[in-house]
Amino acid sequence: MLDRQIDCPSRPKTSATSIKLLQITLVVLILLINLAVAFPSLAEKAPSLTSNSDYFQVGQKVIWLYKSRADSKDIQRIPAEVVQLSSKQVQIKVYKHNHEFVNRWVNPNKLENLQKIK
Repeated sequence: MLDRQIDCPSRPKTSATSIKLLQITLVVLILLINLAVAFPSLAEKAPSLTSNSDYFQVGQKVIWLYKSRADSKDIQRIPAEVVQLSSKQVQIKVYKHNHEFVNRWVNPNKLENLQKIK
């Protein structure tokens, strides 16, 4: 009984290799389509931070557009110096009349570059 061999039809090797070839072709095709879509977006030039007027550096002289109250129409223009930068706010040094200074965290939208005024 054990001497008998059972004949099983085997798949030809060509179908296994053709499936692998099809898979590789699909992966390469998807990669090429992805690159074709990505290249135009890579070609766009990123805005230069140094040419942006809202870009500030530590030590830069600025004008703080200060409102004493949120509902006030009166805006005071106070000279200041940038001390520290964070992702959402800028710390400035404001000089007082008695040659002392105070540091304040302010929104960058409330600051004006001093070179704009000149």
